[in-house]
Amino acid sequence: MSKESMLLSIQRVVGNNIVMAFDESTDIEYVLLGKGLGFAAKNETTLSTDDDRIEKRFRLEDREQLMNHPSFFEDIDHKAMEVSDQIIQMIEQRFNKTLHNKIYLALPSHIQFTVYRVRHHMEITNPFLYETQVCFPQEYEVALQALQMICSAFDIKIPEDEAGFLTYHIHSAVSHVPVGQLVKMSTLLGKLQAMIEQEKQITFQQGSMNQVRLMIHLRFSLERIVQGSLVENLLIQPIREQYAEEYILANKMKVVMEKELNVSIPEDEVCFLTMHLYRLFRTYQP
Repeated sequence: MSKESMLLSIQRVVGNNIVMAFDESTDIEYVLLGKGLGFAAKNETTLSTDDDRIEKRFRLEDREQLMNHPSFFEDIDHKAMEVSDQIIQMIEQRFNKTLHNKIYLALPSHIQFTVYRVRHHMEITNPFLYETQVCFPQEYEVALQALQMICSAFDIKIPEDEAGFLTYHIHSAVSHVPVGQLVKMSTLLGKLQAMIEQEKQITFQQGSMNQVRLMIHLRFSLERIVQGSLVENLLIQPIREQYAEEYILANKMKVVMEKELNVSIPEDEVCFLTMHLYRLFRTYQP
């Protein structure tokens, strides 16, 4: 055992791949993840933090904020944990990226609640389904597979709308943008489209090329802003001068975006939006 390693007291084996453990020296709880880790730890009382079987370890200090429930793992069906683990492995293989740790808690909780809703005949509708399909096609494809895995595990039928919600969890894990932020963005996209339609007295046909391009541009513009990964716009002044009408509308949309997201929208993004609006109106066909 290395000097930096420490022994964690095993509190509970949650599943074949998940163990809850406790560091008595710091009073910190951890969730330990690793293939077969739970199975291997069933007859053990401690685990070293440098155990090769531990693939991920994260603290439970924000558990209540995440789940709004103090005994999260006590209430989760082991089937939800198992199918969640299988789905997460599929996401890792498909995207080959480091996933945000919150998915290990958020996804089984979401699956459990979905199953509860289906079994209690509660309707599952997703008003953002189409927009989600358009903006995150790769994640949506994985979500459809995940949906089938959940249906098989619990022997139930779940409407396709649920794939849209699973898409949020997948994209959130890959992009590290919180699910709540993604939902807020989806609501905002609807408001922005309505603003454009009202301002120009036009109506976008659902699924038209113009509407799809608008959704994609706005979605990824908002994600850049929220993540702070901004792109410099070298044509700010010419854009302001040449596309004055679209620039005015872009600034009106900026006010709404800043209010909804509580962030500052840089001038670079306002001018990118101005350019997109110009191309949009040039190619618009009722």
